[in-house]
Amino acid sequence: MFKYILKRLGYMLLALFVIVTVTFFLMRLAPGSPFASERNFPPAIEEKLNETYGLNNPWYIQYKDYLIDAATFNFGESMKYKARSTNDMIAESFPVSLTLGIEAMLIAIGMGVLLGVISALYHNKFPDYAATIIAVLGISVPSFILASVMQYFLAYKLDLFPTAGWNGFIYSILPAFAIALAHMGFIAKLTRSSMLEQSNSDYVKMARAKGLGKWKVVFKHSLRNALLPVVTYLGPLTAGVVTGSFIVEQIFAIPGLGKHFVQSITNRDYTVIMGTTVFYSIILLFTVFIVDILYSIIDPRIKLKGEKKS
Repeated sequence: MFKYILKRLGYMLLALFVIVTVTFFLMRLAPGSPFASERNFPPAIEEKLNETYGLNNPWYIQYKDYLIDAATFNFGESMKYKARSTNDMIAESFPVSLTLGIEAMLIAIGMGVLLGVISALYHNKFPDYAATIIAVLGISVPSFILASVMQYFLAYKLDLFPTAGWNGFIYSILPAFAIALAHMGFIAKLTRSSMLEQSNSDYVKMARAKGLGKWKVVFKHSLRNALLPVVTYLGPLTAGVVTGSFIVEQIFAIPGLGKHFVQSITNRDYTVIMGTTVFYSIILLFTVFIVDILYSIIDPRIKLKGEKKS
């Protein structure tokens, strides 16, 4: 186990290095400058700003500085917001995005597994068809479309929820559902397929032969093994929740990190782009690492490479 963890940590550092490198060169290849935009600075002032932020240095000097900043988690001052550091912006806005993301993940996993189990238990019956329709609609409709529709009908027309903003739990309900529904549909399909496969296994047939009830067989026997594909999806789910929340946060005017990330790209704010990219990359790589560890906990038959066999 220890050797496996060290090996995966090494892969994570390598992946992070590649992400930082690709992000750096993509920013440098894009035309324009952070200071040559709507402000219309005089050439002398723009030159001074470029010198202050090191944009006049050779590319390899800038690249070295970015690597040092990424390694020390010191991403410097924003190039667009006066006297605001990237670290402070992340510290202020990420708790909002984290709260929204956790709520969306809980909705997606909880409702997705429930719909999948119901669909499998009532295979080729009305509950199966209804759950499948809900799952397909969730997968097919993009999150920003769902967000706009729910915002218009449930918030604006029916006045059941706030239209936008972030001031308490009720403000998070609509955006969390908008992010979660697509992933909920995919998890429901995964759970349904896995549950149907498990229902034909010998141990499930034995449990039924002993007279156990339908739901008792599900929770005591088949559900644990059926959840393995869902655990596999936790990595992409986290990525989808993080990236999908960018547009949803804009629609609902949520002061999360996604808002700063979108604005930093529009403004070509190099320090904020690099800081948010590295920060999100660490979260996603760590999530994939945790998912790999969870494999062996859910299914003891799975052995991690490097782990001693009993």
